[in-house]
Amino acid sequence: MNSPGFGMRLRWAAEAALARAVFALFRALGPERASNVGGAAARAVGPLIPVSRVALRNLEIAFPDRDASWRRETMRAAWENLGRVVAEYPHLSGLKRTTSGPGWELANPEILEAIAERGGPAIFVSGHIANWELLPPVAAAYGIAMSSVYRAPTNPAIDAIILRFREQALKPLVAPLFPKGSDGARAALMHLRRGGFLGMLLDQKMNDGIEARLFGRPAMTAPALAQLALRHRCPVVMGRAMRIGPARYRFVAGPTLPLPDSGDRSADVAALTQAVNDALEGWIRDRPAEWLWFHRRFPKETYRRA
Repeated sequence: MNSPGFGMRLRWAAEAALARAVFALFRALGPERASNVGGAAARAVGPLIPVSRVALRNLEIAFPDRDASWRRETMRAAWENLGRVVAEYPHLSGLKRTTSGPGWELANPEILEAIAERGGPAIFVSGHIANWELLPPVAAAYGIAMSSVYRAPTNPAIDAIILRFREQALKPLVAPLFPKGSDGARAALMHLRRGGFLGMLLDQKMNDGIEARLFGRPAMTAPALAQLALRHRCPVVMGRAMRIGPARYRFVAGPTLPLPDSGDRSADVAALTQAVNDALEGWIRDRPAEWLWFHRRFPKETYRRA
């Protein structure tokens, strides 16, 4: 990869300085006020950004029976949720298990307790729903050091800021994070071989993935999760986050998906990948305002008028 030029480095430095200032403001506001401010700002500004047309098209595909007014309101609510997620970054390490106020609760802790007692390898799966950044800290509260596969921002300084928030939220546990790509995939494979725990978000398009269905449409989906799970015959545990207030969440662990064993590896990978998509679709239909609708999840021709 070519080294970035002076102009790019200058731009990255300016972006990082702005990000530090914004995160410092959110930290000073406290978790609830920061969440409210971030949500309000994103709700006001987000719909003006062209990618909102992609969100409206996705909503049209997923909910063809709903009218345009409902889809616009859901798009605005999705921007609000995203703004809250960003504003809550500086508070990740302070959002703990609680029964009131900022923090989170887990509906069925026995699932994570059993996995922690059994040990790895195990794979946890979710999507960009509510605040997905809290999934590893929730697992950490039950002694599970969940490493994650993540898409690194283009700006390495921004990446470093976000990684620091994530690492602080996992303390005292330490879990390596693997950027998407061939190097990250190899590192994740070795991590599972050593009996590690791995978290993956499987709701974004992967052009060189396999075709699965989502909302009745073809949706290219990464097969790595299914390939890893079938190779190691390890549990695949879905994990769901639900927002119940500013900087406040309810989590549900499970279901644990059965591993196909037909003797046809390609068919088994496809079946397990589809099972994940089916679970994610059910959660999104239940609380559509909490999903990240701004991604071009379907084939290119889907968005020609978006």
